[in-house]
Amino acid sequence: MTSFKKALVIAIALPMALGSASALAFGGGNHHGGKGGCGMQDGRKVFSQLDLTDAQKEQMKSMREMNRDEMKSKRLEKYTEMRANHDKMQELVLASDFDENAVRDLAQQMSTAQVERRVVMLEKRHEMLNILTPEQKTQYQTLQAERAEKCQARMADRQK
Repeated sequence: MTSFKKALVIAIALPMALGSASALAFGGGNHHGGKGGCGMQDGRKVFSQLDLTDAQKEQMKSMREMNRDEMKSKRLEKYTEMRANHDKMQELVLASDFDENAVRDLAQQMSTAQVERRVVMLEKRHEMLNILTPEQKTQYQTLQAERAEKCQARMADRQK
């Protein structure tokens, strides 16, 4: 088989394989888009169970609005970066020779960007949790532990 045909087969098979893997990761399409699942969407429910003062509620609201506005302002930048990385991946996959070093460099760049996003996210969560009193933090931890147990039970039920 010529290298053009090999590259063509890879270009066709790779998106199909990745699409199948992501579908299987969600149980073959049996997911609920975050509703009723074990995702971050339950976070606000936990805060609503903490008997926050009006001042705390206002602080939380202003932080959420600030974070939302910041995310909106960076949306185009993130999309452009994601698109550029996707184009680089396609270029590397479609190349006549596999350049492992270039793939590793790109994967490292993408991983570093993901780590940075995670650090920012956890920093913002830390700021929000520091609004809570020590008693509220204890109650928060208890509610989170209960939520994790329910999630684990749901996951176990799905495996049956």
